[in-house]
Amino acid sequence: MNGRPLADEIRPTSLDDVVGQQQILGPNGVLRRIIQGGNIPNMVFYGPSGTGKTTVANIIASQTNKALHRLNATTASISDIKDIIADVDTLLAPNGVLLYLDEIQYFNKKQQQSLLEFMENGKITVIASTTENPYFYVYNAVLSRSTVFEFKPVTAEEVQPAVRRAVALMAEQRGVEIDCPPEVVAHIARACGGDVRKAVNSVELQVNAAQPTGGKITLTLEDAELLAQHSAMRYDRAGDDHFDTASALMKSIRGSDPDAALHYLARLLEAGDMVTAIRRILCSASEDVGMAYPQAAAIVNACVENANMLGLPEARLPLAQAVVLLATAPKSNSVYKGISAAMSDVAAGRTGDYPRHLQNVHADSTGMEREQGYRYPHDYPNHWVEQQYLPDALQGRTYYEYGENKTEQAAKAYWAKIKNKKE
Repeated sequence: MNGRPLADEIRPTSLDDVVGQQQILGPNGVLRRIIQGGNIPNMVFYGPSGTGKTTVANIIASQTNKALHRLNATTASISDIKDIIADVDTLLAPNGVLLYLDEIQYFNKKQQQSLLEFMENGKITVIASTTENPYFYVYNAVLSRSTVFEFKPVTAEEVQPAVRRAVALMAEQRGVEIDCPPEVVAHIARACGGDVRKAVNSVELQVNAAQPTGGKITLTLEDAELLAQHSAMRYDRAGDDHFDTASALMKSIRGSDPDAALHYLARLLEAGDMVTAIRRILCSASEDVGMAYPQAAAIVNACVENANMLGLPEARLPLAQAVVLLATAPKSNSVYKGISAAMSDVAAGRTGDYPRHLQNVHADSTGMEREQGYRYPHDYPNHWVEQQYLPDALQGRTYYEYGENKTEQAAKAYWAKIKNKKE
């Protein structure tokens, strides 16, 4: 054994061996065709870790005979880039330089701009990788000179061959038979969450932890479950996963799918992010259920209070109750639409003066409110009297439209009867 991580030992050297990414590396994939053509543009590889970004960059460098330099933006500086540029047109890089810049989102604007001159004159080919959305984290000047390729998490089925190759390589290195039952292979592949490197590392850990019996190592499901118990989920509280999971939770509630809503709630809670779950649940009670079931807001608030008092893991129960309630409740966005329309008018300066009879009068106790002409609704039948409330400039403006649900339609019929308005 040479001390290198197993993930590096098993790294594919041809496109045919890359796990997943068939959408860009398949037989007719556009990235495969670009690589085979040999005219490599500047590129940005975007996707989760362990999905083949570094592997593909290595293959490109090998197939184009370019000198490969790797930098990680978390530790690299402009001087490191200048040192690499110095190799251009020398015997150290007769066919040019391919710079693989990992985690480019950690380069500031000045550092990213230092690449532009060399990207434009073709002296180096830059392949930048990022786990974050490049359209938010990579500066436009770099993006406009690059082609973006998205690397997607690989499926459990696609990971299984990599797991078996890892087992076979370790058996060869150790000179011992390693038995990895199908259920263990399947669990490792499933638990890695689409990260091939994580799956291979799991194999290495299990083999190193196993005790040979009769010259044979057997990998067990119990060890696989223990070593991979939290690895299946991707979550970064400051990255795309945070916002994607929160968005998926709220959209599943809005879409009345309690199963999906519980799934995304579980992902947030597994990451310990109860705050984000609570914020989305409270918001959905008013935005998506609203007046179709007004009591939902109070019930959800009670569930949230219970969750905060209990803390995790018990908090999962009242939060799950809130999610199921909202997902299965009738839906109405009339409140959301109403306040959005009102705020849009205010932001655009469409306001106008207050009607005189609505203004505050500091001498109310002297009876001056009567001089305003204000009519006190509780003095009239059904606690209502017709009078102007909107400013003159907004007379006739409608913000709230009754939703097509039983609760709001009942309220609509009630007020139509009182106000003597015909349907």
